[in-house]
Amino acid sequence: METSPVACRTLEEFYHIESHTFEKQYKESLSGYRDWDQLGHADEWLLFSDNIGPRLAIDESSLSNGELYTFVTNRDARTRERSLVAVVAGTKSEDVTAVLLRIDEEKRNAVEEVTLDLSDSMRKIVRTAFPKAGRVIDRFHIQKLACDAVQELRIKHRWDAIQQANDEMEEAGMCGKDYVPFRYPNGDTRKELLIRSRYLLFKSADKWTDRQKQRAEILFEEYPDIQKAYGLCHSLRMIFSKNTIKDAARLSMARWYNKMEEAGIHSFNVIAATFHGHYDEILNFYNNRSSNAMAESFNAKIKLFRANLRGVADKKFFLFRIANLYAYPQ
Repeated sequence: METSPVACRTLEEFYHIESHTFEKQYKESLSGYRDWDQLGHADEWLLFSDNIGPRLAIDESSLSNGELYTFVTNRDARTRERSLVAVVAGTKSEDVTAVLLRIDEEKRNAVEEVTLDLSDSMRKIVRTAFPKAGRVIDRFHIQKLACDAVQELRIKHRWDAIQQANDEMEEAGMCGKDYVPFRYPNGDTRKELLIRSRYLLFKSADKWTDRQKQRAEILFEEYPDIQKAYGLCHSLRMIFSKNTIKDAARLSMARWYNKMEEAGIHSFNVIAATFHGHYDEILNFYNNRSSNAMAESFNAKIKLFRANLRGVADKKFFLFRIANLYAYPQ
């Protein structure tokens, strides 16, 4: 059974105890925090080399005030006990690598696969610390890039629509007329069409409501470049969704890349550069269909615990509690 972190304020609500007093007693006497063997360097790094496994994930997370820490987790532990392998302050590759190199070389060489995002520093960390492991770029980060490119194009047209409306309003005022904005058959103005199309562009067409279908039809007729970008984004999603072999995926990806270049959409230039630099690591997804979902789940648990505490006042003690939950056997 999975253990969930509990804040002292929660106990105060249910058991009518004074939370600040209990929190202090728990920290100083009940928890074993002062006898913790990693207390001296806890705000800089934590290492639990016994938790390492053949399939790892590496990601970054914020503890407080946007201060980032790098987390390495064992994917097979599924964000439960003994899932935490290492925590290092910051994302600098040299700092994280120095901590991971404390793990026995034999254990590090036994790592077969590491999932990560598009960060070059994470890539360098994995390449140095786990030299025999295959690196898998998380498919959802690639899909997010494509979705962001579509939204960037929509936002560009939205700003143009706002400027056009302002110009028309100014012109009507100069002519002493009331400004009446142009409206499409569904009742949207140009600005409203582009604002209200945001969510439908994230969804597959077969999941659109009737109103969204009508809005999409108007949007694509008015802005064919958005339709083209949406089509590219959707076809990329379908490539990842198909249960296919790596060689077939390579061919599909190459065809998609050619379509993207032919489209000539500026907002897709970042994706083109990403594909060029990470092509093999993106395709490694098809070896085991691995993703960084476990790392994202671990991040979500940290954020929830942080929210329950209403912020992190003592980073060392916060990390101690995280370690108790996810690094040691229950």
